[in-house]
Amino acid sequence: MKLFSLLTLISLQFLMAVDSSKPNVIIILTDDQGYNDLSCYGSETIKSPRIDQLAEEGLKLTSYYVASPVCSASRAALLTGRYPKNVGVPGVFFPNRGHKGLAPEHQTIAELLKSVGYATKAVGKWHLGDELEFLPTNQGFDSYYGIPYSNDMFPASSMKYSKDCLFLEGMNQELLKKAFDKNKQRPVGMKDKVPIMRNDECVEFPADQRTITKRFTDESLQFIDESIENKKPFFLYLAHSMPHTPLYVSKDFEGKSAGGIYGDVIEEIDYNVGRIIDHLNEKNIAKNTLFIYTSDNGPWLVKKTHGGSALPLFEGKMTSFEGGQRVPAIIRWPAKIPKGSVSDAMTLSMDIFPTLAEITGATAQDADLLNGKNALELYEDPTNFKTLHDYFFYSPRAVRHKNWKYHQVETFKLKSTARKTKGPSLYDLSNDIGESKNLINDYPEIAAQLKKALMEHNKK
Repeated sequence: MKLFSLLTLISLQFLMAVDSSKPNVIIILTDDQGYNDLSCYGSETIKSPRIDQLAEEGLKLTSYYVASPVCSASRAALLTGRYPKNVGVPGVFFPNRGHKGLAPEHQTIAELLKSVGYATKAVGKWHLGDELEFLPTNQGFDSYYGIPYSNDMFPASSMKYSKDCLFLEGMNQELLKKAFDKNKQRPVGMKDKVPIMRNDECVEFPADQRTITKRFTDESLQFIDESIENKKPFFLYLAHSMPHTPLYVSKDFEGKSAGGIYGDVIEEIDYNVGRIIDHLNEKNIAKNTLFIYTSDNGPWLVKKTHGGSALPLFEGKMTSFEGGQRVPAIIRWPAKIPKGSVSDAMTLSMDIFPTLAEITGATAQDADLLNGKNALELYEDPTNFKTLHDYFFYSPRAVRHKNWKYHQVETFKLKSTARKTKGPSLYDLSNDIGESKNLINDYPEIAAQLKKALMEHNKK
């Protein structure tokens, strides 16, 4: 009997050891944060000591790309490992404009990791469909807490409301629905008023956006503790709703940054990243936690002081220039990644999905359809890592091959007056990261090669 008990104990310890071998995974995704909007990426006005700490203790990527310069499409690619057009998310979803969202048939990172025993939670901005079918709890996440779309949008008329969900004075749920049904536009008095949801139900309206950075982090810490208590590896997807405008900041950070209110917002996010770092250390799970910090696309430059910076890159959000899709990305995993690593090899947000499949032993559905690549070797040997991608397609209008970038058409949101051409154009990113010198007449063969690849990609 004692021998049986001993063997049982050994078996349980072995199983627990196997479970603990799978890393916890945290992805923190900010909204519209530019390449230059962290001190470790060169910002002279924004201080980000805790995010800088991630870079010092892990890997900083300087040629990391998201698959779209706008949010819904970019997020779909990150979570599925596929180009946005391949999962039916070509652009941005808006509430009250038809039944649209990321189709649940497409496997997400949450579903991938859940299949091998992970607890999963989404916190913050979702923006992949606000109707029940498309919400995080139907996309592999055990639970959800956050704003279902951008923080400048407005409640969906189809949303389920709790009795605790507060409305504008004099506007009950029925009147609210009638206002939507009339013209599908934002009703008068609804500016910058968004809901907070828990799972599939609105629990706060309007959301107090001054406190959401802290509250999103509080919710994340609670989930980490629950996962530890349940002895399960966890996947936390924390998608902050800022620095997308409108910008809100708590009193503790108001007016603190030399970067104005935009800098205040980033510095408050940085402080709360530090809270998560400290919590992982306190719980002795930091070593085997894979921690990724990045942005969904480049800065919204037309917002001026309320937008960020992508310097030395050109342009920003909504364009296929480097400033629109090359964003800051830092990965820390002390069990694998050497401290203080930096890689300029081209890597993609879509690589995260297949890399996590390799790390955890999870099986990707339709693995042959993935556009991302297993980049585990980047984590293990970043100094010698070479890109796994022959081509990266920014959009239907631009493609990168090695250090060459070709634009069939150049689209601008802010800086078109600085350009004499709107394409086609060819840039050598190894010498011209700002895409300032069009070399198409000097290298017509290379331009023709990239144009052909882009046209073939667009036909698929």
